[in-house]
Amino acid sequence: MSNKLRSHGKSAIVWVLLAMLVLGLGGFGISNFGGRLAAIGSIGETDVTVNDFARAMRNQMNAAAQNTGRPMTLDDARAVGLDQQVKAALFGEAALNEAARLIGISAGDQELHKEITSAEAFQGLDGKFDRETYRLTLRQQGFTEAQFETNLRQDIGRSILQGAVASGIPAPSAASDAYLGFIGETRDLVWAEVTQADLTEALPEPTEDELTAFHQAHSDAFTAPETRQITYVWLTPAMLLDQASPDEATLRATYDARIDDYVQPEKRIVDRLVYPSAEEAAAAKARVDAGEATFADLAEARGLTLDDTDMGEVSKAELGAAGAAVFGLDAPGVVGPIDTDLGPALFSMNVIIAPQETTFEEVRDELAAEAGNDRARRMIGDMTSDLEDRVAGGSTLEQIAEETDMQLGWISLGPNSEEKIAGYEEFRSVARKVTQEDFPELANLPDGGLFALRLDGVTAAALIPFDVVRDQVAAAWRADQLAQRKAARAEEIAAGLSAETALGTTGMIVTKVTALNRGGFVEGAPMGFGEQVFALAAVGDAIVVSDGETIAVAQLVSINPVDAADPKNAQIRTMVDTQLAQSLAGDVLDYYARAIQAEAGLSLDTAAINAVLSQMQ
Repeated sequence: MSNKLRSHGKSAIVWVLLAMLVLGLGGFGISNFGGRLAAIGSIGETDVTVNDFARAMRNQMNAAAQNTGRPMTLDDARAVGLDQQVKAALFGEAALNEAARLIGISAGDQELHKEITSAEAFQGLDGKFDRETYRLTLRQQGFTEAQFETNLRQDIGRSILQGAVASGIPAPSAASDAYLGFIGETRDLVWAEVTQADLTEALPEPTEDELTAFHQAHSDAFTAPETRQITYVWLTPAMLLDQASPDEATLRATYDARIDDYVQPEKRIVDRLVYPSAEEAAAAKARVDAGEATFADLAEARGLTLDDTDMGEVSKAELGAAGAAVFGLDAPGVVGPIDTDLGPALFSMNVIIAPQETTFEEVRDELAAEAGNDRARRMIGDMTSDLEDRVAGGSTLEQIAEETDMQLGWISLGPNSEEKIAGYEEFRSVARKVTQEDFPELANLPDGGLFALRLDGVTAAALIPFDVVRDQVAAAWRADQLAQRKAARAEEIAAGLSAETALGTTGMIVTKVTALNRGGFVEGAPMGFGEQVFALAAVGDAIVVSDGETIAVAQLVSINPVDAADPKNAQIRTMVDTQLAQSLAGDVLDYYARAIQAEAGLSLDTAAINAVLSQMQ
C-alpha cells in the first residue's frame, strides 16, 4: 500500500498545484458571506465547500477561455451548463470521499508528510522542504495547512478506493474486435470525376424567360445589400505622427535603455550534472575522459535524462564559478568538477552561440515608429476630454472637424465597403446599430484612436434589376444547369455499374485507390470521399460522391479486412483495449458514486451556490 500511496500522492499534489499555481486560481474570496456559508452541499458527512465550487468553476471557465481564445463570462458558463457539470463532478468526488471515510481508507501522517516534503513547490533554494515556503504558498492560494492536508488525504483515499472499485476491468474482446475491424478495414476502389465532357448532350442556351425566372428564383444572389450612409469624424495615432515625431536624443536613450534586447553576449548551450561529493564527480569525469561513458550515460546512471540536466542558453556571467571553464572550451566538451551552490558538478558544453548585436542605426526607424505612435496615443488621450465635451455640447461633426485635429469623412457602409475606417469592427458595430434619432457619441478604436458618427440615411436591400445583371444571371444559370446535368449523369453511370461492369469501361478517366482507410484523404476527390465510399457493401457497387463543386463516381474493387497480425494494428488494438477499459472503469465508478449518494444522502444549499456565483459576476 505504501507504493500506491506514494505514486498517487504525487499525482494528487501535481493536480492541486496545477490548479493553484499554474492556473492561478488561488483562494476565492467569500468574506462577505459573514462566515455563515461554508459548503454548497454534502454527501453524508462529506462537504463540498464554497471554495471547492468557486475554484472548480474558475478553473473550467479559464480552460474554456484558453480553448476559444476569448474570456468566458459567468452568463456564458451557465448558458452551456458549466455550473451543472462542475457540481456533478464535485459531488461525484464527494461521494467517493464519503465512501472512503466510511470504509476507513486514509493516508497516515507519515505518508502525508512524505508527499508534502517531496513536492518541488514547497522546496527552498537548497532543494529541500522549506516550511516557510510551504506556509506562504498555501496562504497565497487561500488554503490553511489543515485544509490542504485534508484535501490531500481525501485525494489519496479516493485514489485507493477508485483502484479497488474500477481497476482490472478488461475490455470485452468482442467489442475490441468490432472496433478494430471498423478502424482497420481498408478499401480498394476506382473513381472518376464527372465533367462537362462526360455529358451525352451539349448544354443548351437559355431563353430570356428561363433567365428571368432564374433571376426571380435566386433573388438572394442578385440582391444589393442594405447600405448605411454615414458621416463620421475620426482621429488615429497615424494622423498625428508628424506632430509626434521623437527627437534623436529620445530615440538614442530608448535604445540604450533596451540595450540588453539589442546586444546579446556570447552564450553556450550547457548541461549540468550535480554530484553528492567532489570524489564522485571526479570519478565520473575520469570515465568521460577515458571514453568509457558519455555525459548522457552519466545522467542516466543518476536516474536523470538530458532534459533534467539542460540549462539552456547561458552566458558566462550566468554560469558563475563555472563560466571561465565552460567558456574556455572552443569545441563541445565536458569540464569539472566545479563547486556550485548545489554541490560539485560537471558541465557539458554542447553548442557555441556567437554574440549578436543590432546597432542603433538598424533599429532607428522601428524605435521612431514605436515612440511616435506612443506619443500620438498620449496626445489623443489628452484631447479626449475636450472632444467629449464638444460632442456632448451639441457641436456638429462638421464643426468638430473644422475646430480640432479630427478628420471628417463619409461612407456608404455595406458588407463590401473598402474604406479604411470600415476595417475597424468597433466602427462597424456602432454604425450597424445607430438610428437617425441618435446623437453622435465619442467611441474608441483599438489602436488608440477615436471616432464619432451620424446616420444620414439607409438604402434598403433590393433586388438588382434583371437588365443590370443579365450577364451574371446567365453565367449562374449555366453553372446551375451544368451541376444538375453532371449529377444526373453521375447517377446514370453509377446505376449501370456492377461486379461485371467496371467503371473503366465507361470511357471516363479512372483513378485507382488502394488500401484506403476510413475517412482517408484522396487527392482530387470530393471532400468526404473517404467516409462515403465505406457505405459500399459489395464488390462492384458504386456511389456518387459530391461536395458541391466536384462530382465523382466511385466503384468498390475489394474490401480488405483488418490484419490483426500487422504490428500497426496490434498497437491500435492495445489502444482500443485501453480506451474501452477506461470507459468501463469510468462507468463503474459513476454507478458506484451514484449508489453512495443514494445511500448516504445528498443535500444541496441553493443559497450558497447562488452566493458563490453572484461573486463571480
